[in-house]
Amino acid sequence: MQPVLFNLYSDSTQADQLSTLLNAETGQIDQRQFPDQEHYLRLLTDVTARRVILFCNLFEPEQKLLPLLFVARTCKLLGASEVILATPYLCYMRQDHCFKPGEAVTADIFADLLSAFIDRLVTVDPHLHRYDSLDQIYRCQTQVVPAAPAIARWIREHVSRPLIVGPDAESLQWVAPVAEALQAPHLVLLKERFGDRDVRISDLNLDDYPGYTPVVIDDIISSGQTMMQTLVQIPLERRPYCLGIHGVFADDAFKQLQQRATVITANTVPHSSNHINVIPELAAALA
Repeated sequence: MQPVLFNLYSDSTQADQLSTLLNAETGQIDQRQFPDQEHYLRLLTDVTARRVILFCNLFEPEQKLLPLLFVARTCKLLGASEVILATPYLCYMRQDHCFKPGEAVTADIFADLLSAFIDRLVTVDPHLHRYDSLDQIYRCQTQVVPAAPAIARWIREHVSRPLIVGPDAESLQWVAPVAEALQAPHLVLLKERFGDRDVRISDLNLDDYPGYTPVVIDDIISSGQTMMQTLVQIPLERRPYCLGIHGVFADDAFKQLQQRATVITANTVPHSSNHINVIPELAAALA
C-alpha cells in the first residue's frame, strides 16, 4: 500500500522531493490555532493500515513539537501500521550529561518523549558526543543517514584537488569517508574547548600540500569558533571551503566565516548556504 507523507512545518520543496522519491501520497491536514494558541488538527487523508512518514525538521522545535506529537498519536489511533519521523536535523542532542547539580539532561528526556509517540526515527548525522548511537537513548527504532556521500558528491563537482581537513577528532567520522570517496588527502587537528566560544585548535601545516584547496568539514556550525580557529591558519589567497552538515550559525557566525572561506552547508537546517542536498539519502533510508 502506498505510504503517506505529512509535511509538518518543514520545507515544502524538500517534502515534495521526498514524496516523489518514495512514491508517497502527500497527506493533507486541517490545522489551525484557537485564540488561546492551542492547536486544532484533523487528518484529511486516510492512514488506516498504511505506513505514515512525518517529515518534520526539528530545528527550532518549540513550536513544532506538540503538533508533531498530536499527529503521531492520531495516526496510531486511526490505525496506521507504522509511524516514522523523518527529520533532517535532530534537536536536543547537546545536553547529554549532567555537568552541574540540578541540570536537566534534555537529550535523554527528549528521547523518552519522542519514543513514546513514534515507531521509527530517521535523521541525518545527529550530534552524537557521549553516546555511541541513538539506540542508547531512544526506545523506538532509529536509523542515522550519513551526509558524507552527499558531501563527497558536492566536492567532486565543485573543488579541484581538495585537501579534506577536520578541526577535531570528532570530525574524523566525516572527513575519512569523504576523503576516501574522493581519493583525496586529509588532515585531522586537535581541539581543546574551554567554553562555548573559547576553543583552541592545533597548528595546521599546509607545506606538504601545495596546489591543494583546503576543505574544512564539521557536523554542526553553531558559534563558528571551531571552524574559525582552523580557517585563520589558512592563507587568504588559498581561499578554503568551510563545509557544515548542520548550519545553525548563532549570532554573526556566518558573516565572520564568510570573510575567511566559502561557506557551504547541507540542507538539514534552512539557510542561504544550503547547497548540499541530503534528501536523496534520506529517501533511500526511508525506502
